[in-house]
This record gives sequence, C-alpha cells and structure tokens, in this order.
Amino acid sequence: MEYLFLGLIVGASMPEPIGEGGSLESGFKAVNYWLIPVSTTLGGLLSGLIVYTWAPEAEGHGTDAAINAYHRLEGRIRRRIPLVKLVASAVNIGSGGSAGREGPTAQLSAGIGSAIADLLGLSPEDRRRAVAVGMGAGIGSIFKAPIGGAILAAEVLYRRDIEYEVLFPAFIASAVGYSVFGSVVGFTPIFGYYTGEFNPARLPLYLVLGVVDGLLAVLYIKIFYGIHDSFKRWRVSNYIKPVVGGLLAGIVGVLAPQVLGTSYGWVNLAELGKLGLFTSPLLPLTILLVLLPFLKILATSFTIGSGGSGGVFAPGIAIGALVGLDMGLLFHHLLPSLVPDVAPFVIVSMLSLFGVAAKAPLAVIFMVMEMTGSYQLLPAAMIATATAYLVSGDNTIYRAQVPTRKDSPVHVGEYSIPVLMEIKVGECRLERGLMVRVD
Repeated sequence: MEYLFLGLIVGASMPEPIGEGGSLESGFKAVNYWLIPVSTTLGGLLSGLIVYTWAPEAEGHGTDAAINAYHRLEGRIRRRIPLVKLVASAVNIGSGGSAGREGPTAQLSAGIGSAIADLLGLSPEDRRRAVAVGMGAGIGSIFKAPIGGAILAAEVLYRRDIEYEVLFPAFIASAVGYSVFGSVVGFTPIFGYYTGEFNPARLPLYLVLGVVDGLLAVLYIKIFYGIHDSFKRWRVSNYIKPVVGGLLAGIVGVLAPQVLGTSYGWVNLAELGKLGLFTSPLLPLTILLVLLPFLKILATSFTIGSGGSGGVFAPGIAIGALVGLDMGLLFHHLLPSLVPDVAPFVIVSMLSLFGVAAKAPLAVIFMVMEMTGSYQLLPAAMIATATAYLVSGDNTIYRAQVPTRKDSPVHVGEYSIPVLMEIKVGECRLERGLMVRVD
C-alpha cells in the first residue's frame, strides 16, 4: 500500500527498521514532496469508504474495540470487522497516515479468537478468554515480542489490574504465533540489537525522563481525545471526517515527514543517533527535533481521531522515542561524559511513555526490551516507567478499559454476592427485648 500511495503519488521513500529488512542509510526522499497531503487525503477517503460502508465499528483504533468486546459484548466480534479493519488500516498507513499496525492486528486476532470460540460452541467466558488471548498473540507476533504480547493480553484490559485467567493461555498462543511469524519474516528484533552497557550513575536522569514522559503521555491522551471528540461532534457525514483528518495529517507531514506512517524507521535512526537524516525543507534541525513529538501527536490525532483506521501503539512508541531523543540530547549537552550517546534514553522513553498511556507498563517494558534485543536497560526502564505512571494518574489512551476486575461486567457476580446468602439462619440472632413487627 505504501508503494501505491507514497510511492506512486509522492515518489517517496522512507527509512525502515532493521528488523523489517529496511535500510537506514537515507532519510525521507520524495520526487513530489508537496503532494504528501494528496496521498494522505486519498487514504482517508478510501479508508472511510471501506469502514463506514461495511463495518462502522472498525473506525479508530482497534485495540479499544477488542477490549470493549471482552468486557461488554461477551467476546462477540462481527465476522466482517477483522477483514474491514485490516484493509482500511493498510490503506490509511500506506498513504502516510500516522497510525500503527497493532490496532488492526489486535482486532483481527481477537476476531479470529471469537470466531473459533463460536465454531467450537464455547461458553461466553471461554469466548472472552479467546478474544484476549488472540489479541495478545497477534500483537506479540507482529512486534516479535511474545512475552510482552502475552502479558499485554492480561494487562491491557484494566487500568489498575490484570486478568490472570488469560495469562498462561496467552503465553502458549503468543509463543506459537511468534514462531510461525518469525519463520516467515525472520526473528531479528524490529529495532535491531542494542549492545550498550548499563550505567547506574545515569539512574537519576531516568527519573527526570520518567516525569517528562508522564506529562507527555497525558498530553498525548488529552490532545488525541480532544480532536477525536471534536470530530464526533462535527455534524457532517462520517465519510467526510477521515478525508479532513487525512488532509490535516498530510499538512503536518509536509512540515515534518518523520510523522508519516508508523515512524519506526525514524525511531531506529534516533536510537543510532543519525540526526543528519532528520531533515525538513521548512524547519531547521533544532526546531524540527523539538517539535517532532508534538507534531507526531497531532498527526496521529488527525488520522485516527477523525475516524481513520489504525492503531495508537506504534505512534505512542514513536512519540516516546522522539521525547527520549530530545532529552538524551539535552543530557548529552549538560553531561557529555556521563551521556555519550542518546540510544538508552530513546529506548527507555519509548516504553515509558506509551506504557503508562496504555496503562500496561509491564507488558510494554517487556515488548520494547524484545523489540531492541536488550535487557541491560531494565533497571532504567523500571524507574522511568514507575515515575511516569505516578505522574500520568488515571489517564489512559484506551477508554474501554475499566479500573479493576470488580468494575468489569465479566466479574460482576464474583464481587456482588448478597450478604444474606452467606449467613445461616442460626447465625441471625436478635438482641433480648428487641421486637420486630411485620405489617
């Protein structure tokens, strides 16, 4: 799809991450640079036509829809939704829309789980588990992060809880999915291998990074849903909204082409410190680097918040990486001997920011460690993520999440047993002299 839209219309090529067989030797190149908005607008048009004609439930980011199906729909997902979501998201991302693949993958794999449960005549409880397990296995496979994907299946359903019943089935499904997917595309981590050493002297800097990530995570959520709700209130045809969103995202892409698509190639370049490839015909390098996290937030909000199809995971990872790049450059300027390069801050920030935005810090910590092939930064990630989690409060990018298990319709019967059902008649005694009169 990227070739059909950005390739043919814009004549563009973008860096791709190492683990996807891409090249990181050049930045963004385009023959028809100013046609970027044309590509993203056309993508929004086609995506909207596909979604609102065949499955309106497939609008926006699919992970939220899968979470909602688990809690409120007994795990039921219409058969057509996964396919519609897959095609619409491919069009949206391929045209340059700022979105990720995890949303379509989550909805596709959750839909497969729901269909298999129906085929086997399983109970609503087992259907829900199949949806959650499928969601985690799909995400873990496509990101080559089976451990993180399995934990995500149990953690992403709640803001402050975990669904332990799906954890072990998710480990099995995620391992199988990863093995099959890796056998086809290879097992190299998406962002290659980080080989730097862990320096405990930098731990206070990760604490500062966590504070910044927590604040930016809240900003990401507020801007995303502010734009999303504005489009919802706009009284025009739903077919028009993704077109406008695509146009606005394309205008942002003209300012900074780094925001187009998943931005994973740029994350890899940031990790490697190849700043010379970060270019824009309209912005000098310093201003571009400072503005990139905010421009990525805007482009994502316009693309998905308008009703376009795609995921918020990849943009969240990219936003975190860009924040980490800026903070790493600042720390390098202030303490060059302590911070010789920005790579550890890029890695820690990408997991810290989105981990707390999704209220799935454990899962995202493991996912990014697997996506970078490195566990050296685990202590730094734990400190930054814990700090960011405290700063971010109860804000979440997934509105379908419920606070805890007792707040979910799935478990309502477990936490609302009538008191009288637990008390025997012999245990009910009235005080002497107390008379009860029943009229």
